[in-house]
Amino acid sequence: MNEQSQLTERILDQAADAVIYANRSGEIVRWNRAAAALFGYSAEEASGQGLDLIIPEHLRASHWRGFNAAMTNGAMKLQGRPTLTRALHKSGRKLYVEMTFAIVKGDGEVLGSVAVARDVTERVERERAAAHAP
Repeated sequence: MNEQSQLTERILDQAADAVIYANRSGEIVRWNRAAAALFGYSAEEASGQGLDLIIPEHLRASHWRGFNAAMTNGAMKLQGRPTLTRALHKSGRKLYVEMTFAIVKGDGEVLGSVAVARDVTERVERERAAAHAP
């Protein structure tokens, strides 16, 4: 591995936010340490798995419609804009996560998608509790 690749790996592994790269078929290829901490799966457990690993069942159909359209069109509606969604932890617990997505291209061809995620469960639950307080 060359020096630039080593630096890239260090940056990804030391980033505070989860970074997940999936290929065109939705198979997890890259899963950093923050993703392991957030979702409970080690990189070894997540690698090669489909993204359904962290997508709650009720969101899977809409996720795959959007994902497949993005892989086909090379563009996505949410490109770079944070979105609040639900995700699954290994324990089965549902999390609120804020995610940004981007298409990854090489030589003009769509290679896959990268997502950057952070856990906002506490914030969302606090805001909801405050909204429902008397």
